Amino acid sequence: MEIRVLGALEVRVCGVSVVPSAPKPRQVLALLALNADQVVPAAVLAEELWAGRPPRTARTTVQTYVLHLRDRIAAALGAAAVGGGAGGAERPAGRPAGGGPAGSDAAGTEPAESESAGGESVGSEPAGIEPAKAVLETVAGGYRLNTGGCTVDVREFERLAGAGHRAMEEGDVPLAARQLASALALWRGAAVADVPAGPHLGVELRRLEETRLCALDQRIDADLRLGRHRVLLAELTVLVERYRTHESLHRQLMLALHRSGRRGEALEVYHRLRGTLVGELGIEPSAELRLLQREILLAPLEERPEVGQPATERPAAGRSRTGRPGTGQLPAGWPATEPSAPERPAVGAGRFLRTG
Repeated sequence: MEIRVLGALEVRVCGVSVVPSAPKPRQVLALLALNADQVVPAAVLAEELWAGRPPRTARTTVQTYVLHLRDRIAAALGAAAVGGGAGGAERPAGRPAGGGPAGSDAAGTEPAESESAGGESVGSEPAGIEPAKAVLETVAGGYRLNTGGCTVDVREFERLAGAGHRAMEEGDVPLAARQLASALALWRGAAVADVPAGPHLGVELRRLEETRLCALDQRIDADLRLGRHRVLLAELTVLVERYRTHESLHRQLMLALHRSGRRGEALEVYHRLRGTLVGELGIEPSAELRLLQREILLAPLEERPEVGQPATERPAAGRSRTGRPGTGQLPAGWPATEPSAPERPAVGAGRFLRTG
């Protein structure tokens, strides 16, 4: 089995897709796939499908969707057993087109009641359904999609991202950058982007998106520390347009622009972010971002950081190599909001502008 949820939903058994076309069965499969090898209660599936307002027939309807998914799994297993092609999954074995759950999948309508209250199907079962029951298992109170230890992309993402975070904590920046980049490469788009999300899927998708953003943020930090600021400019420009209030991404773009000798544009990024935060949320940028803005303002034009230059060889922010205060000018029309010299914090001066 292969399960891929970091993009369009893909679930393959013996190389054959078992993803149905109707929305509600896809929701059931998506929730089972995101919780692979764990029990998903039938009540949770009902809440997902009907947004907390399940109909009277919700239990038997969920059972029918599960039966239909088993039919598709059985067809894939049967095709593999006889050496057939992938076409067997298009019409589950033992179920003619337009009849039973297979017909309801094509029409996208609620299927008729076809399982007993105990979860056993009524009528004959197609060949191969017993192995399919081991893959999509009925357990007390719910269902479990058993992977048998096979490929699940979200697990591989979490493994690689965790390794990258640990490498960053241990100071191995090149390894962290590689591991985090490999983790992010597994994403093919928004998670299960082709599946309608109810309350439970919605929570899980928000969790995954936050996990992805965390890995992305740390990978970019690693790349900045490795001196890859020019390479990052295009990516960060797109990201700050997509995440207009994300301070960390704006901080990284400011650093990348400043280190590329584009100080005025770095300050303009801060100006736009501040306008968005104040205008839409009524808040000022964080103290960390304000300090970075001050350091860029104070950095003389001749002191653009060079890649790989040790911090001990660079003068403190706001001083030229001769020791005199910097004379860099603000961009045209820039508001004079900078505090007077006695108010500027001495601790940590220049710490944001250093590479490495």
